[in-house]
Amino acid sequence: MSLLPAAVGRRANRLGAVAQNALEVLLLGGLQTGDRPAPFEVVTEQRIYRLRRYFPDSRRADDAPVVLLIPPMMLAAEVYDVSPRASAVTELHRLGMDPWVVDFGAPEHEEGGLERTLTDHVLAVSDAIDRVRRATGRDVHLTGYSQGGMFCYQAAAYRRSAGVGSIVTFGSPVDFSSALPFGIPGGLAPGLAHVLAERVFDDRALPAWASSAVFRALDPVKTLRQRIDFVRRLGDREALLSREGQRRFLEGEGFVAWSGPAIAELLRQFVVHNRMISGGFVIEGRLVTLADLTCPILAFSGDADTIARRASVRAIQRATPRTVAYELPVPSGHFGMIVGSAAGEVTLPAVRDWIRWVEAGDPAAPPPDGLHPIADDGDDDPRAPAVLQSVGLATSAGVGLTRTLSRSARRSARGVLGIASEAASQLPRIVRLEQIGPHTRISLGSLLDEQARRAPDDVLFLFADRAHTHAAAKHRIDSVVRGLVSLGVRQGQHVGVLMGSRPSGLTVVAALSRLGAVAVLMRPGGDLAREAELGGVEVVVADPEQARGAVDALGIEVLVLGGGADPRDLGPGIVDMERIDPDAVRLPAWYRPNPGRAADLAFVVFSGEGDATRAKRVTNHRWALSAFGTAAAASLSRADTVYAVTPLHHPSGLLTSVGGAVASGARIALARAFDASTFWDEVRRYGVTAVSYTWTMLRELTEAPAHPAEAHHPVRLFIGSGMPRGLWLRVLDRFGGGTSATPGHPAGRARVVEFYASTEGDAVLANVTSRPGSKGRRLPGSADVRLARWDPATETLLEGPDGFVLPAEAGEVGMLLARARGGAETLPGTPLRGVFRRGDAWHSTGDLFRVDDQGDWWLVDHAAAAIRTDRGVVYAFPVHDALGLLPAIDLSVVYPLDGADGAPLAVAAVTVRGGHELRAQDLTGALSGLDAGCRPDVVHVVDEIPVTTWFRPMVGPLRAAGVPRPGRPARAWVLDRERGTYVALTDAERRRLVGEEQVAAAD
Repeated sequence: MSLLPAAVGRRANRLGAVAQNALEVLLLGGLQTGDRPAPFEVVTEQRIYRLRRYFPDSRRADDAPVVLLIPPMMLAAEVYDVSPRASAVTELHRLGMDPWVVDFGAPEHEEGGLERTLTDHVLAVSDAIDRVRRATGRDVHLTGYSQGGMFCYQAAAYRRSAGVGSIVTFGSPVDFSSALPFGIPGGLAPGLAHVLAERVFDDRALPAWASSAVFRALDPVKTLRQRIDFVRRLGDREALLSREGQRRFLEGEGFVAWSGPAIAELLRQFVVHNRMISGGFVIEGRLVTLADLTCPILAFSGDADTIARRASVRAIQRATPRTVAYELPVPSGHFGMIVGSAAGEVTLPAVRDWIRWVEAGDPAAPPPDGLHPIADDGDDDPRAPAVLQSVGLATSAGVGLTRTLSRSARRSARGVLGIASEAASQLPRIVRLEQIGPHTRISLGSLLDEQARRAPDDVLFLFADRAHTHAAAKHRIDSVVRGLVSLGVRQGQHVGVLMGSRPSGLTVVAALSRLGAVAVLMRPGGDLAREAELGGVEVVVADPEQARGAVDALGIEVLVLGGGADPRDLGPGIVDMERIDPDAVRLPAWYRPNPGRAADLAFVVFSGEGDATRAKRVTNHRWALSAFGTAAAASLSRADTVYAVTPLHHPSGLLTSVGGAVASGARIALARAFDASTFWDEVRRYGVTAVSYTWTMLRELTEAPAHPAEAHHPVRLFIGSGMPRGLWLRVLDRFGGGTSATPGHPAGRARVVEFYASTEGDAVLANVTSRPGSKGRRLPGSADVRLARWDPATETLLEGPDGFVLPAEAGEVGMLLARARGGAETLPGTPLRGVFRRGDAWHSTGDLFRVDDQGDWWLVDHAAAAIRTDRGVVYAFPVHDALGLLPAIDLSVVYPLDGADGAPLAVAAVTVRGGHELRAQDLTGALSGLDAGCRPDVVHVVDEIPVTTWFRPMVGPLRAAGVPRPGRPARAWVLDRERGTYVALTDAERRRLVGEEQVAAAD
């Protein structure tokens, strides 16, 4: 019976303890632990942060490593000193480290704190690194938790690792295309983040209570479990006191407000555009990429972390090709790896061992136990195909939407979401193209104004590691317009533009468009006098480097733009536009911004050399067709950066690179020139996702040794025209995830989007399926196209009994015709009328095509270039396509030579790739698929095939060299017409083919 009062007493004591503890929590916000924070001094106080040094009075070893800890924006600096039992700074000090902490304070209590940007925080970390180094004389081991780790990566990249001994992060995400909190699919994250950045956080902060609520909501089960556990232990004060610091911190005391601009910038740069992976994020106007990091990296990830998923944390390996990133999984959640029991038992001892290993600097020493390089699991982020592949082009070719959707349904759910998202963004562009009429106001200038109104703070173009926003570009363009007006330039006037690849070139072309003048894009090094005559040039705007040559060649006054506004002597005949004060210019009454209509002439570009120089007139409609067509076919968006390698005076630079970027809102990365040795560095620095090309430009990249920055590159598209089939295959093989990806340097998943645009007519074809060699299908919004039967002997269209032109049969070679569409285009020549029916009108492109059984169009040859031998007609492009399938062949050209009997011979010259050998049986096998009369008579190996400035192969020098010579080993082969095989060329066969006189002349 005596036991009952004792049990009742214990129960009463427990209930009393529960009541007392609960009342203390209610009245005081928590239990009074008597804990004191670790001692520190504030070494400096800056606008954005205070720099704390912990244990300032303790005696340290001279070689004590310096650790600088960076908190995330949403948490107070006390995250590293929650309580004596959970204090990272105390434990690091005990382990022999010198701990420093950046304290961003509580923004809601700091002057201007809620207007801070992400850039402010990154620059603050960089400044803290400098101050700690000056105080200690040692490099800093930069350490960050959650977003604090992101700050570490970003600040170290901004500094190019200067002064950073290593980077250590705890649960810091890098790839935001991976699995996200709340189960949000990676494909939906950019759209959601864009809405939050533009409509929620652009002008409002996230309060501290909301930060705390969001953090707890990320793992509601764990939050509920912790609260239940707290209630259950209310009677056990000792058990509660051991965890009270962590509880109070997580329940709200440790959270601070997030400034709205900082959140918006975080969402724009690193969620919407995922620039931690791709590169090209902007810090204080400067381009930054994690690919520049060279210091060692250790990334901790929590086994139960629902905030920074392991895949996202481990992605640091893909983002940093110049260093090795190590990892250590921790048996904890997001908070526990830095505050919980795992911190003292696993995380912080591992940090000590890591830093000692790094500072020892012994490359032969193995890393500490448990640490290992992050394995290369490849890039599992599927790139959604272009919408025109899934919807637009399939529809235009008559392929049913049901079949297209059924193919899409077989993809992963993530891929389907990507296609749906792209379809929503691309179809309005196609509709807009279809709605352009002759009098529609549209131009380069008007589209730039649209983008500036929509997103003034977004980046328009990147050049020389600097970023320039739409707002800044608009101000510069409008200033140049005023300068041009003050010098007498008027709407409709033809103005020569003679500039290299530089921002001023883009500015003056845009300014002329906004003014309504015609930009005549003259070529540096070209025949200026002839181009000025053909283009009707009345005045020239040049850069400082080209100005004197223009004055000497043309004898007219030249305006100079670019090079800065400092006083300079440019010599006689030159007007310095940089000295004009735009604010002092009064605009005339006739001026109306962006007056250009679709049918108006907008640009003149040139092709050919010397006497063969030809002017090509480009209307606003033709430019818009290429711009919106490129944007749609390549699925370009504001998340993309287009690497504009070709200059504005090249049609692909004006129409494809700049046009596609402006129409889509993508960033333009202006390159001075194509350089394979710096290509991948610039791709990473600019965050390039789409690369423009012409003809054989990418050849140097495919043959170059692996570059560190090539691994897991961000390029998803190569966009251009004229790429040979063999090179196309090598590009896909190396950069599209094929078998030639260099071991240790895995490829990305790049595709090729090839365009064809006719010189005559408004025909545009686009290949978005990456069937190498094909020109694809008609681009929606461009002119209707048809193939007409063609007689190569008479070089005329074939007519039926009724006098109408006969359509080409399936698989038959025919002339490509483009329907004339009235006044939307300004084209030279007169269209053919009454072609397929009474009253119709078509432009002949002069190019021969065939259409295969899948509906894809294949260029066969230019009608004027087809070689009519005594065996039949040899077309160049089928020969290139066939030879391109041979791994040994690099490039090929086809050209005619005079034969001994007066009939032309078809000769193919090829170059052989290093380490490969070309044999007669290889040629026979590759060319056997062509009709007997369509094979070249001679195939020979040359050391080099010359190319133009923009990488188009030339036949003139090879043709001038005459018939090739026999050799040992064989480098020339002749077609054995009887057996249909290729055999080594002999002296006797050479004389038979071209005659004694030509042999003697060649020798």
